[in-house]
Amino acid sequence: RTAHAFSSSYTCSMESPRVEQKVDRAQVKKAAQALQAYLKSISTSQKLFQSDCQPISLLFTLWKIPNKQQTIRISLPHGLRTNSGEVCLFTKDEPNMDADQTTRFYKKLLTERGVKHNIEVIPLKSLKTEYKPFEAKRRLLGNFDLFLSDARIHRILPSQIGKHFYERKKNPLSVDLESKHLARDLEKIIQGTTLSISNKGSCCMSHVSHSGMTTEEIVDNVIAVVSAVMAKLASGENNIKIIHLKSQNSAALPIYTSDLSHLVVLDDAQKKAKLARKVKKVKKSPVLKEVKEDDEEVPQLVPIEMPANKKQEEGSKNKMKTVPRPAAGKKRKKTMKVNRKKTSKRKKVIVKEVFV
Repeated sequence: RTAHAFSSSYTCSMESPRVEQKVDRAQVKKAAQALQAYLKSISTSQKLFQSDCQPISLLFTLWKIPNKQQTIRISLPHGLRTNSGEVCLFTKDEPNMDADQTTRFYKKLLTERGVKHNIEVIPLKSLKTEYKPFEAKRRLLGNFDLFLSDARIHRILPSQIGKHFYERKKNPLSVDLESKHLARDLEKIIQGTTLSISNKGSCCMSHVSHSGMTTEEIVDNVIAVVSAVMAKLASGENNIKIIHLKSQNSAALPIYTSDLSHLVVLDDAQKKAKLARKVKKVKKSPVLKEVKEDDEEVPQLVPIEMPANKKQEEGSKNKMKTVPRPAAGKKRKKTMKVNRKKTSKRKKVIVKEVFV
């Protein structure tokens, strides 16, 4: 079947189910059956890949782009992975141990704690030396489906593994290796899935099942993922616009379509949140309070009239400070001669200009 024929064979009722009901199970079952029929037709035409399980994913489309990035961890009722080596664990370097000794130490720890999965252990020292070249990191990225990291080195990993892990949505998930329930925690992460929500676009995808599962198992996983995302989404469940079920190369089959009323509710909630933030800033700003208090305390300046006696005294003082003018006639010439003897050449020129 072609992709067009596959999409036309699946009829979707575009009536949006209520958010409280999450998704319609019958609608999900129809989509899963149509997807399985399409994948079966591909496997018969390509017999070489008959044994491979094709991944099935959920595509979430949001009304508005989130403000922050978010990674939602979801536990599934039916696990996605087998016990084969699809999981890689980055660990901390143990003191007084080389890379091989550290690898054996953590493999022994996982066995003692009852971890059944075959997990490849890579110490931080090996990551810095053996996987330092770009090509080595690319091979490492393609060899494993899931990456885990010791919680003690989780912050420094981005600088060691590079940006390609995060671009391919294979960012390592943090694990507490000192936990008492290590086997249970690892089982939830390995057999579960994640949804990485970016603040650069409105679409995000989560791996929920594969073609080797039955229809009921696919439906159970889809409903579990949708319920978890609607409960944990930071921007709220009303921000989910459409949910599609698809495989790697198939058409996307809608299983949930939101109503326009959810967009109105989302807009109202954002407006209320903005107003609340503004009011909170005004209440918490200490500068405005101090300015108001200062304005109340500062008195107005009033002009004060001086008494007559003080005015006369100040007038007499000013008269004493004024320089007396030289007398007219011969006395003027004498003073000029005295000034010429005592002053510099520059002052002589000034005196001439004044008295001529």
